[in-house]
Amino acid sequence: MSAHSHHPGQQQPAPQPLPGVNAIIAVGSGKGGVGKTTIAVNLAIALSKMGHKVGLLDGDVYGPNVPLMLGANEQPKVLAENQIAPINSHGLKVISVGFLNPGDKPLIWRGPMLHSIIKQFLGSVQWGQLDYLVIDLPPGTGDVALSLIQTVPLTGAIVVSTPSDVSLQDARKAIEMFRQMKVDIVGMVENMSYFVCPHCQHEVDIFSRGGAEKTAKDFDIAYLGSVELDPEIRKSGDGGTPTVLSGENSPHAKSLFAVARSVVARVDAIKAAAPEDVIKIQ
Repeated sequence: MSAHSHHPGQQQPAPQPLPGVNAIIAVGSGKGGVGKTTIAVNLAIALSKMGHKVGLLDGDVYGPNVPLMLGANEQPKVLAENQIAPINSHGLKVISVGFLNPGDKPLIWRGPMLHSIIKQFLGSVQWGQLDYLVIDLPPGTGDVALSLIQTVPLTGAIVVSTPSDVSLQDARKAIEMFRQMKVDIVGMVENMSYFVCPHCQHEVDIFSRGGAEKTAKDFDIAYLGSVELDPEIRKSGDGGTPTVLSGENSPHAKSLFAVARSVVARVDAIKAAAPEDVIKIQ
């Protein structure tokens, strides 16, 4: 956080809830390359397949991979009063900078621009009624996460890590950041947790599995489950047809649906524990 971003005496406006959106879940990680977008996209689709109304906001403005993973590339429509209609893909309402900036042109964003695009994606996109809005954050603990936390009240954050020590060290930073910002932590997911040999079904621990579960225990946060290192999960993501589309009985999707169920239970628990100071206007 830069020193000049918060002057004393300047009141930060309070985060405003999104009307009609029941729960807002941010998916973050301390570092890149841990499969955070894979988890966010598959989680969103799994929740939708479980019968919930789900939106997916690609908050990774530097490397928006959500369009690729969904196999979607249409332009969102701009409606009256600068409202944006999200794209419908695989049963989700989706918005991404990738739709607005097609092709491989790198985007050079400055802090204030990031803040305004996140605000716009939250406030100007017509999300309608949603049970869950899943937000894929950029890796690390930078401006986008702070903007988000200042703009809307997050129900909670999921931290994705691989079992490697480097990844776990960065995951701990992400947990600390969310704690400092008073964001509830839904829990941790261990991605690329182990590898199942396709020939003999033997499970191989490539990155020393179990590290995320232990970290979750150390921080007294929920462990949401582990997702194996599965070439099928990567291939289906790169091909625009995320694994969970094959349904809960697919061996490749089981662990992802299990994570989604854990998320539902944790979000319910967080909401139940929240002080009811908000009068619900139906």
